[in-house]
Amino acid sequence: MDALVGAARAEGRLNATTLLRHWANYGGLIDGFTAKYGIEVVVDNPFGSSQEEIEDIKRYRGQDRAPDVLDLGDTFAQSAAREGLLATYKPEAFGRIPAEQKDAAGRWYNSYGGYVAIGCDANRVRTCPASFADLLKPEYKGMVALNGNPTTAGSAFAGVFAAALANGGSFDDIAPGVDFFARLDAAGNYNRANPNPAAIARGETPISIEWDFLNLSHTEELAGTGVDWRVAIPFDGSFSQYYAQAINKDAPHPAAARLWAEYLASPEGQNLRLVDYARPVLMENMAKNGTLDKSLASKLPTVEGTPAFPSESQLNTALQYVRQNWAKDVPAG
Repeated sequence: MDALVGAARAEGRLNATTLLRHWANYGGLIDGFTAKYGIEVVVDNPFGSSQEEIEDIKRYRGQDRAPDVLDLGDTFAQSAAREGLLATYKPEAFGRIPAEQKDAAGRWYNSYGGYVAIGCDANRVRTCPASFADLLKPEYKGMVALNGNPTTAGSAFAGVFAAALANGGSFDDIAPGVDFFARLDAAGNYNRANPNPAAIARGETPISIEWDFLNLSHTEELAGTGVDWRVAIPFDGSFSQYYAQAINKDAPHPAAARLWAEYLASPEGQNLRLVDYARPVLMENMAKNGTLDKSLASKLPTVEGTPAFPSESQLNTALQYVRQNWAKDVPAG
């Protein structure tokens, strides 16, 4: 570890991409990493998607600006691994990450996750929706936004999967999720704007389908703006997923990239996820060994039952279906 820290400090820089400061407390993690190791973290394309991260690896290969580290939805991490784009590296905590939450070879490993949730500005919406079925009501015309495009963004893809589960689908059948958004669009309720805090404050996206940790963070980010942001995990389509960390095989700062992986998987890094309501992948293990911040963990919303996760094959089949049918069934506005 001392040798890794020395090599990373000598490189002096870490290139990241698509990391928003309010997303799973990346602001706190970046600040903490820089304060601890004196390494500058440069974030390119903060509003990008998982697919754009993969494209950036290819576009900037061999250049100093190429991303060192990646934050990807599981489906996209698996795709990047199959393309041979990721380095093999197992941080010290790798063995404690559940088997279904990592690539056995160490090309990617989950760091944090959450549940698909529905956020709503109670000052603009008379009765906030609590389920996917509610979202089809005429009173929500033009209000319901999805965080990104499901063909390229993990958050939006999860929203479609949750809608599928709410409408008779399964991990083997995401088609009802695409059909749901087609119906939402036909009803005039689907809003194609990006539900970021600024858009919510302006009243452009009064209802948002996105991860619970993002929706819950909005309640604090929007304090004093006149927004009364409420969050519900839909009872008819409970879907949980995690985000993977990976290292570019051709990272221009390979030591800093590996030190970042160690930091994110450490108790310090995992507890920092909780600050913005993201669920650390090592949460159960940390609760057992006494390293979990119980005060922060107690603020997470209660969810019924034990989450199940689609397999790699199911995720890939579902993503392929969405990419083949989304633009046809839910065309751009």
